Amino acid sequence: MAVQINDLQLILQQLVAEHEKMLRLLEDQHKALRALDAPRVQVLSAQQEASRLRIAGLDSRRRMIVQQLCMASRLAGEPTITRLAAMFPQAGQSLLALRDKLRALAAAVSNRAQIAGKVAGALLGHLNTVVRMVAGVTEQARLYNKQGVHTVSKRIGMMEAVA
Repeated sequence: MAVQINDLQLILQQLVAEHEKMLRLLEDQHKALRALDAPRVQVLSAQQEASRLRIAGLDSRRRMIVQQLCMASRLAGEPTITRLAAMFPQAGQSLLALRDKLRALAAAVSNRAQIAGKVAGALLGHLNTVVRMVAGVTEQARLYNKQGVHTVSKRIGMMEAVA
């Protein structure tokens, strides 16, 4: 079981490192959104997706190891890090410290992702408005004078159209 506890500690450390990386990526994305740097946002989004996949893989490995530890020690009920730390006091302090750090990082990532989502939504709304305005202007062909002001043609009356 000592090997499994060491594996669990290693996976928790990797999860902490991956969440720290995700937090940096989200902060960089926020800066890129503020600068309207679309290519950078796209690159950062791809990196975030890769990081999410690594986190999901590490989390599934963590769950598997926790289940193995619970089955080996015949632990009934919900398997938690707190219960495992109580069962294995030699590694308890490090497990609890990693758990607390991971919780704090996950909360920070969630907060930053919500902010980035709101900023991206607002930016998309502004771009949508600009596109609609441009489409509205180009929908109607107009003549412009030298000053850039569109000129309205006179109405052609019935008599002028026939003549």
